[in-house]
Amino acid sequence: MDDHETYTEGIKPRIYSVSSLTAGIKELLEENFEFIWIEAEISNFRAPSSGHYYMVFKDAYAQIRAVMFRPQTRYINFVPEDGMKIVARGRVSVYESRGEYQLIIDYLEPLGVGAMALALEQLKKKLSEKGLFDEAIKRPLPFLIQHVAVITSPTGAAIRDFLNIAHRRFTNLEITIIPVRVQGEGAAKEIIEAISTANTELDTDTIVITRGGGSMEDLWEFNNEELAYAIRASKTPVVSAVGHEIDVTISDLAADMRAPTPSAAAELLVAEKETIEKWLRDIRERMINSYSYYLGNIKDALNTYKKGLKDPRKGIADIWLRLDEIEGRLKRQISVIINDYKLKLRNQSRSMFVNSPVKKIERCREGISFKQQLLNRSMERVLESKRKRIDILKEKLNDLNPYAILDRGYSIVRRADKKAVRSASEVRPFERVNVTLSKGSLECLIEKVFEE
Repeated sequence: MDDHETYTEGIKPRIYSVSSLTAGIKELLEENFEFIWIEAEISNFRAPSSGHYYMVFKDAYAQIRAVMFRPQTRYINFVPEDGMKIVARGRVSVYESRGEYQLIIDYLEPLGVGAMALALEQLKKKLSEKGLFDEAIKRPLPFLIQHVAVITSPTGAAIRDFLNIAHRRFTNLEITIIPVRVQGEGAAKEIIEAISTANTELDTDTIVITRGGGSMEDLWEFNNEELAYAIRASKTPVVSAVGHEIDVTISDLAADMRAPTPSAAAELLVAEKETIEKWLRDIRERMINSYSYYLGNIKDALNTYKKGLKDPRKGIADIWLRLDEIEGRLKRQISVIINDYKLKLRNQSRSMFVNSPVKKIERCREGISFKQQLLNRSMERVLESKRKRIDILKEKLNDLNPYAILDRGYSIVRRADKKAVRSASEVRPFERVNVTLSKGSLECLIEKVFEE
């Protein structure tokens, strides 16, 4: 029996398409490994212009690709590097276009920071059990604050941001700065003393504890147990604005109110008149409309939608990956086109340079100059030849000049009719003749003629 007969007469197997098989694998992996923690070493790290982080997690025996998308990268205060030991949290997914499984990371920290994080979590749990973080014991801020004590470093960016916002929004707010160190050993003790000073020596409405962002080590003094008790013991409400929005310290949790940044703390304390009016109008509208009746229905609808909706990050992750690939192809194609145009431009530029009328004019000028030099030399040779010829003719003329031989002692005899006498027979005795000498002439009288 051949294979065809086995297929038609036996049990019909399920035949998958590549996409359906990949989708099934993806669903299986994502259901069983939705969120996991992993310890690994980073290799092949790259950060393209899209803002996503691509890397490979590996240990001594295996490796897996990982990606951290741009919205999550903003919440880590370091840039991963090859060889870095890390602890990460994420979920396993499959990139269907390439049939590869990978980790989608939403949190990342260097290995070693975990010990500090564990200590911080233990302290949070301890203070929370004692009720220091209970919302019920936290005091509201005054409605319109008149005097604020700011406990911070007087030279840091945090106080500049706070003052800029506060003065722009509410110029008549009185601000007293109590200078302290905001990092390093002993900083927590200075902050505790500053809280005591603000309560005993200053008539303030609110106390603000603030500093700019930094690493966990930089912010560690704000995770002090004694500082938490000092904040809760303060008679004046305390606002904590330490680090960036993602940094949550013990002082933030113990304070009556937390602001994500120093600027946000200023905005929180000194609300503009228009903001307050809008806030009151919103409260009035909410009270008039009384949305409490609809809250139950909304919750039910949300629960229904929640069951039907899948995590949108899964689809977004695949879209981001495809966009990165498309971006790479576009960049390569654009680079090829640009290089072709550059090559054509260079060839045309070279051709224009070679055939430039300026170059032709220069070559013509060089040819004319060369021919002019040849003509000048030829003319000089001709003139020199003519000069020599003239000199020879002059010499001959001088030799043939009848007057020239007079210098050698000869003379010219002329009769009275001015005709030269060539023979003695041409004259008669007692005839007067003129004798021309080299210098001067003579009038002579012939006495006797000798014809021989």
